[in-house]
Amino acid sequence: MEMTFVYVALAVALLVAVVVGVALVVNRRGEPKLPKPRPGVDYAPGVGDDDTTPRDTPRRLVEEAPGPDGVGTAVLDGPSVEEVDLEEIDLEDIDLEEIANLEAPEPAAGRFTRLRRRLARSQSALGRGLLSLLSRDTLDADTWDEIEETLLTADLGVSATTELMDRLRARVLAEAPSSPAEAQALLREELIALVDPTVDRTVHSTRDAEGPAVVLVVGVNGTGKTTTTGKLGRLLVAEDRTVVLGAADTFRAAAAEQLQTWGDRVGAAVVRGPEGGDPAAVAFDAVTIGAEADVDTVVIDTAGRLHTKVGLMDELGKVKRVLERRGPVDEVLLVLDATTGQNGLTQARVFSEVVDVSGIVLTKLDGTAKGGIVVAVQRELGVPVKLVGLGEGPDDLAPFDAAEFVDALLAE
Repeated sequence: MEMTFVYVALAVALLVAVVVGVALVVNRRGEPKLPKPRPGVDYAPGVGDDDTTPRDTPRRLVEEAPGPDGVGTAVLDGPSVEEVDLEEIDLEDIDLEEIANLEAPEPAAGRFTRLRRRLARSQSALGRGLLSLLSRDTLDADTWDEIEETLLTADLGVSATTELMDRLRARVLAEAPSSPAEAQALLREELIALVDPTVDRTVHSTRDAEGPAVVLVVGVNGTGKTTTTGKLGRLLVAEDRTVVLGAADTFRAAAAEQLQTWGDRVGAAVVRGPEGGDPAAVAFDAVTIGAEADVDTVVIDTAGRLHTKVGLMDELGKVKRVLERRGPVDEVLLVLDATTGQNGLTQARVFSEVVDVSGIVLTKLDGTAKGGIVVAVQRELGVPVKLVGLGEGPDDLAPFDAAEFVDALLAE
């Protein structure tokens, strides 16, 4: 009798084990997969407190069980950065269109045209003022003085103002425009030439054989770097790029959560580290994970820092040096607040010396009538304005276009 009871108990236990096993297998079907780590192969060493010191523990990407939402996470087994939120990272196995609550960002093409009216309203003082002066019957010395004052007030800068004045004088003398339309055409041509439509304003964001393109976003406090990083992620997704966002602003409260919100809206993975952690380590991990997942672009948000604080600027330089241990940084985008005018040029000089800025993002351009900052900052750094922010909406970041910009200045 006792032996019969034992056999029955064993049979029941075996049956339960089989049922549980089958349930687990069924439950795991269709789950998104994470990139599989290569057994026995370490990732490149991470970064400790000094950018020349590798971590003591090799770091590998390991897989964890999915959470309640069915999405896996990826963590790095090492002491420097705690859990990394990595959603939908194996993009070959995941259809982003099927993920709930994803937004479809507005395509890049046409964004600046759509926002031109908003820019025209805020910049009318510059364009219309110049056009009114040039349309006068007599362009005497006083009128030319007013033109010069208008240009300087618009933050065009002394050298650019002098150049434009000389060219306008020469063309007015040679062509003698007899109508406002002719004066507008003349002014348009000269302003476009000054903004320079020939420079390459492409944000280099395409993966190559070596790995994903790396875009580093830098700037002073309050210019909107994290928001710009999120909007740039949306812009790249709209151009069919796969994107990882790196939350390397580890010192500002809720910065990582803010970036996570942006990523969640369009299906971009976000790599995060512990609050107050080493930003260079987070940036390094973001690129490592982006490379493993075969994404096109890794965009890294950095903490805002005053350009006068030497220690903070040195730390920013360290972030870039650490990233370059994996490969080149394709873009360093400096975010400038267009309303700061000439003060923004001082900031730009210092940042350019530390991290070799390759492009400018001008935010709040719709909030100033001083559109000359576009020309001034390009001449100061020798790098182009590549993107402009013209509002608070999620898709109010647009590739800069010289002709569209000038047309907005001169819009009726």
